[in-house]
Amino acid sequence: MTAGPDIRAVPDPAAAAADLLAGHVRAGSHIALTGGSTPRRSYARLAEMDLDWSAPTLWFGDERCVAPDDERSNYRMAREALLDPAGARAERIRGELGPEEGAADYESRLRTAFDQALPVLDLVLLGLGSDGHCASLFPGRPELDVTDRAVVAVPEAGLEPFVARVSLTLAAINAGREVVFLVTGAEKAEAAARAFGGTPDPDTPASLVAPESGALTVLMDAAAAERLEVA
Repeated sequence: MTAGPDIRAVPDPAAAAADLLAGHVRAGSHIALTGGSTPRRSYARLAEMDLDWSAPTLWFGDERCVAPDDERSNYRMAREALLDPAGARAERIRGELGPEEGAADYESRLRTAFDQALPVLDLVLLGLGSDGHCASLFPGRPELDVTDRAVVAVPEAGLEPFVARVSLTLAAINAGREVVFLVTGAEKAEAAARAFGGTPDPDTPASLVAPESGALTVLMDAAAAERLEVA
């Protein structure tokens, strides 16, 4: 387990994340994408780079149980910002199947791709909710306790949009070789302090992210890092 997160307050977290992602694209990595406005800026910047997209495999950390063209879909956001402009493709979560069937389908495809129960993703990109959640793992929910699967159905979301979700489990996230949080905005400062400056607590699911043999990095802007001691 890592000793603690490498917390970096940088002028432009979206640009820093894009550069990090580009390195993994060049390495042909297995990369789990996340949703959100800041990642969208990262993806748009990444799409402008001259990269070979034939080698990496793109996955998702979570998805809403909506159609892939729904405005709430993480896949739709990534497709518009990155996949279509770059000519890349991703192994999307089929949220339109519903939480249980969507989770089973995604779990099956991950097991096939990695030939083992828990995938070892080279990079897992995560955001942080104002309630301390990450992926679609919400405070106090039973999904936090799932250790025998890589993917879990999330029938009830803790924040808007209040639709069912499919999410990687903490076990799958913590199996990653590199886990990176992308956190921006003063509205995330309190959650960031609990997630990265305190002790692990199920009331702050992001605080439970601790890669077993990989690195944990937090890319933040000054506003989000206000309550943390950053070297």
